Amino acid sequence: MPLPARSPAERPKSMRDHAYTHLRDAIVSGDLAPGERLRDPELEAWLGVSRTPIREAIARLEVAGLVQTRRAKQTVVAPLDTRTALAAQRIAAALHALAVREAVPQLTTADLEAMSNANAAFARALHVDDVDAAIAADDAFHGVAVRASANPLLPGLLEQVTPLLRRLERARFGSLAGRGSVADHDRIIELCVAGLADEAAAATHDNWSTLGRLLHLGDDDEAPSPATDQGAPWPSPTSPATS
Repeated sequence: MPLPARSPAERPKSMRDHAYTHLRDAIVSGDLAPGERLRDPELEAWLGVSRTPIREAIARLEVAGLVQTRRAKQTVVAPLDTRTALAAQRIAAALHALAVREAVPQLTTADLEAMSNANAAFARALHVDDVDAAIAADDAFHGVAVRASANPLLPGLLEQVTPLLRRLERARFGSLAGRGSVADHDRIIELCVAGLADEAAAATHDNWSTLGRLLHLGDDDEAPSPATDQGAPWPSPTSPATS
């Protein structure tokens, strides 16, 4: 594959996290296509890190179901898998409901404003069919409760399932038929303001379950063709993370 035009301008403290984040985002966005082969020398040049953090990042991505190791130790981007994505959706729904239930007693005025602002950004992005902005705003909306819950395990657990879900979401629906989620979000905010933790959690679970029903609609879609070994140009490693 052609080498990237530029190397990352900034480095996080962990080179492993740097490699993981950029590879994850490129796979979720579709810049790295299903079946595309991942070669260490090209990844080293693209990401500007050594083989060790790349191998560590790939091991995490394999556990997350985003890459596979095939014969002769070839590492490739995993194919899209509806069944796995639906399993991820069910787990995400339960985890986000838990986050809201634990967060409601702790939410501040600033938290509620952040949720409202994120939902407004979500609505604007849907209006102009900006998929990246819509997903980022949706993540920002739900991320408020995850942070406010102060549950130290939730972020890591969600990181295991959200990329699988977002990947199929992007591939199947683009901007989605998700405009009903704006009203869902408004309802969640109302329940949070009222201090109704159980009701807000149930509304959050329903919101994520709607995404599961949308994913089911594409079960008969033709799967995208695997990438050839020639591949496509590497995406820019400076692209923002999706979560």
